[in-house]
Amino acid sequence: MAQARSIFEPDHEMFRDSVAKFMAKEITPNIAEWDDAGIVPRDLWTKAGAAGILCPGVPEEYGGPGADFRYNAIVNEELARSGTPSPGFQVHSDIVAPYIVHYGSEEQKRYWLPRMVSGEAVGAIAMTEPGTGSDLQGVRTTARLDGNHYVINGQKTFITNGQHADVVIVVAKTDPTKGAKGISLIMVERDTPGFRRGRNLDKLGMKMADTSELFFDDVRVPTSNVLGEAGRGFGYLMSELPQERLVIAVLGCSAAQVAFEWTLDYCRQRTAFGKALTEMQTIAHTLAELKTEIEVGWAFLDQCIARHLEGKLDAAGGAMAKLWITEMQGRVMDRCLQLHGGYGYMMEYPIARAYADSRVQRIYGGTSEIMKELISRNL
Repeated sequence: MAQARSIFEPDHEMFRDSVAKFMAKEITPNIAEWDDAGIVPRDLWTKAGAAGILCPGVPEEYGGPGADFRYNAIVNEELARSGTPSPGFQVHSDIVAPYIVHYGSEEQKRYWLPRMVSGEAVGAIAMTEPGTGSDLQGVRTTARLDGNHYVINGQKTFITNGQHADVVIVVAKTDPTKGAKGISLIMVERDTPGFRRGRNLDKLGMKMADTSELFFDDVRVPTSNVLGEAGRGFGYLMSELPQERLVIAVLGCSAAQVAFEWTLDYCRQRTAFGKALTEMQTIAHTLAELKTEIEVGWAFLDQCIARHLEGKLDAAGGAMAKLWITEMQGRVMDRCLQLHGGYGYMMEYPIARAYADSRVQRIYGGTSEIMKELISRNL
């Protein structure tokens, strides 16, 4: 385990215990089955809602607990500890719900937030397009104003929760002539005519999180479905990205920690040349290096969480958290798999699945290369 962390209070640890019990009962025993299926059962969402795991930050007046970000962090840490970071809760709770809380109309909040807290409604956000990744200003999906409706046309890909989603926040250009100032966020509901889901994509890792192509063919939605103000979508995206990247860092540090614990236990039990692997200096020193890297990661992560709680985590800070911790996670996962030897390459061992799941951490939410670019702009 990591060293005691001062950012958490007794109430947080009580919540952690309840989350860990939920994960142990509802998720860990089903990982292999759900990974093979490429999707989790729909009732997992309502079970998670009943357990109080979804959308911790939603205010009480909209059906949520009104908790601080540390509760979100705990859910993600325990997800990684369960053996998978990937049912899609993060997108729903840590990304979609905050957009509605921060920018939604009163009507939007009262309709969607209680349903998201309970798991009755699943949320997704559609940013990435086949030809546009980290450069959100380059989106080609359009939303043309027609009276009191917008008509949406375009295609999105790599959309987490795409199959299950009941509401999708679509990043679209409402005025293609204005660049970033012409981008809006528009909510599209599940059964809206012209909105269809493509295939559930076959991924290297995070297989149980349904990840989809989405298509919008003359999708008509009322102007009241705009989130916040039309034309301000790019600014909203930039404001929310520090938390999104912090969540990825949380997942990364916790996944590295549990991988280390599995590996330490394996090396204590596995023998070679008549002694435990941990008695061999080269392996003991490797484990010492890994433990040190992870402890540094926790210290940096907790510093970033504390800054976020104060409203002081800026774009560069979020980028640094994601960059350093996910790169550290990649190094740890690779060396932990190596220390498992041939067994590390077998999917029946959790380290193999964790290794595959971890690779996307350096890609989604902005690649490591993009993180360096963002950080360099603030030197």
